Amino acid sequence: MANINRRLDKIIPKIKEEKFIQGRGLGNEISFYIFDYEPNEELIVRDYVNHIKKEFSYEGSDRKIIEFDLYKMLIEIAREKRIFDQVFKVEERQGKDALFKALTTFAKPDIFLRKIKEQLGDHNVVFITGVGKVYPFVRSHTILNNLQEVIDKIPVIMFFPGQYDGQSLQLFGKFKDDNYYRAFPLVD
Repeated sequence: MANINRRLDKIIPKIKEEKFIQGRGLGNEISFYIFDYEPNEELIVRDYVNHIKKEFSYEGSDRKIIEFDLYKMLIEIAREKRIFDQVFKVEERQGKDALFKALTTFAKPDIFLRKIKEQLGDHNVVFITGVGKVYPFVRSHTILNNLQEVIDKIPVIMFFPGQYDGQSLQLFGKFKDDNYYRAFPLVD
């Protein structure tokens, strides 16, 4: 627990850095970061995400953070498409495989990206959360790969319950999500 708290305590100073908000230098890299953590630390991280948002929510703050919880977005999308109530019936009648197929059919990355673009407004820092809660219906690398089309100048931090070694994402320390080379580890 002490290690996660030490790592979390590095996030606010990092966000306050001018180079964080302006991007990572001259190489034209996108400002995508991953904060990985052990899955059993999920509740600690969730609380800390709220703490970070409060830290920057004062009048006149030059950091305007918006959080996109992929799980909450999936529920919202299901409600908008008027299939939310049917989801439970599909699982009950046809099983988990049918539920998986039904959800992945409509939970396409472009729907999430459209919502992010619509809600972004004047925010200049994006948090992506809910990665573990939405697996396997939405894959984090798919969102990240497509997000750069929507957001290229705004830093994005994905809070990831698993490991990121700078090249691949491994959800829950078990499932290799896919290779992803464009994000930087947020803190050591």
